Amino acid sequence: MDLGKKIKQMRNQKSLTQEELADRCELTKGYISQLENNLNSPSIATLTDILSALGSNLSEFFQEEQEEKVVFSKEEFFEKDSEGVLLKWLIPNAQKNMMEPVLVELEENVSSPTDIPHEGEEFGYVLEGKIAVELGNKRYLCKKGEAFYYSAGKPHYILNKGKGKAKFLWISTPPNF
Repeated sequence: MDLGKKIKQMRNQKSLTQEELADRCELTKGYISQLENNLNSPSIATLTDILSALGSNLSEFFQEEQEEKVVFSKEEFFEKDSEGVLLKWLIPNAQKNMMEPVLVELEENVSSPTDIPHEGEEFGYVLEGKIAVELGNKRYLCKKGEAFYYSAGKPHYILNKGKGKAKFLWISTPPNF
């Protein structure tokens, strides 16, 4: 961590000059300049005073922000193939996120396992084929280019109703796969 650079960045975000920060901490402008140029290292007490003047604390200051991963490759997908149902989790460890996208492929006349009622909502977009969304005791047909969306408070599953394979993107929130 570049201590001086981070202090300078915080000072600039507060629109303070080196002299203004120094005055608030009972230090000299020269000392602040040396810190920002990594020519001097502050004691813990001095750093605490500087951070306090900048509206921060030691814990926040030293917390490293993890860069968020945005793009995921095919190699990172997790697959499960079972009895004509291929599930591809597109985002690794999506259970920690607000939603979980899964690419689903169903062989002809095959259905996904029945999901028990749970909190949340589910959305799907059919990429290939024709499916039936079984929600409670109702059936809804959905074909290529169409989408479905429902509250997951009833037993539900998806059934391939077409000739050949059905393929759809299935997103649930919160994650439950």
